[in-house]
Amino acid sequence: MTDPAGDLIIVTGMTGAGRSTAAKALEDLGWFVIDNLPPQLLLDTVTLLSTTEQGVRLAVVVDVRSRGFFGDLRHAIDALSGGRLRPRVLFLEASDEVLVRRQEAARRPHPLQGGSRLLDGIAQEREMVRELRGDADVLIDTSGLNVHELAAKVAAAFADGEDPAVRSTVVSFGFKYGIPVDADMVVDMRFLPNPHWVPELRPHSGLDDDVRRYVLAQPTAQTFLDRLDALLETVISGFLNQRKQYLTLAVGCTGGKHRSVTMSEAVAARMRERGVETNVVHRDLGRE
Repeated sequence: MTDPAGDLIIVTGMTGAGRSTAAKALEDLGWFVIDNLPPQLLLDTVTLLSTTEQGVRLAVVVDVRSRGFFGDLRHAIDALSGGRLRPRVLFLEASDEVLVRRQEAARRPHPLQGGSRLLDGIAQEREMVRELRGDADVLIDTSGLNVHELAAKVAAAFADGEDPAVRSTVVSFGFKYGIPVDADMVVDMRFLPNPHWVPELRPHSGLDDDVRRYVLAQPTAQTFLDRLDALLETVISGFLNQRKQYLTLAVGCTGGKHRSVTMSEAVAARMRERGVETNVVHRDLGRE
């Protein structure tokens, strides 16, 4: 079990990407949530709660509403990490198009917009959070998620219970629809023969037996799986050394229907055999 005294989640990310929904999901899971906490108060808050509330699990929402104070968040995280507590950072992301639509629906100005355009505020915010995004323990792209789907993702990452060493998500996708922005690693299956050009296989997907047999029968498919398996062993070991618990592997092909789906399932099966709790998401299956 995770050390109760060491439970701290910092929820941050882009305005309009779902921070409030993530905070509510954590609250429903039993976390004590503080919204819009200035970074300078983070260390004192953690110290106070650790002395007055034994075993409390704390989640704080810190974002650019803190204005000039936001830049101190990195220092606060470093200060906390120097002790027995290493905070986990949950970063929420979304595309500019989605952020604009959500912000306009909320009828509230962006906190960095000032007298400029909404897109100018979003661009400034992206620059301010760039370093945090790169260091995030959990990165969730909410562009295509509703509130219930986002809450489910947060619950999967932070629900109480017996914690595996590393949790992973394997995402199949089509390159023609874009690379998943929350991927830690991306692998390309377009070196394999495409079942799309086999008439009897074209209507089927990588979840069907005939497509799966066709893809996995390729000699290079087995070679790839063996070598990726060895690489993932190294990556997972490195994640553990860095105390990073969440790995997202994106597996792509042209349309996200055949090769990437089959190989995602095969990679996930091998990771589960290794003892890694693994979820599979077929992002683009059904779009063709």
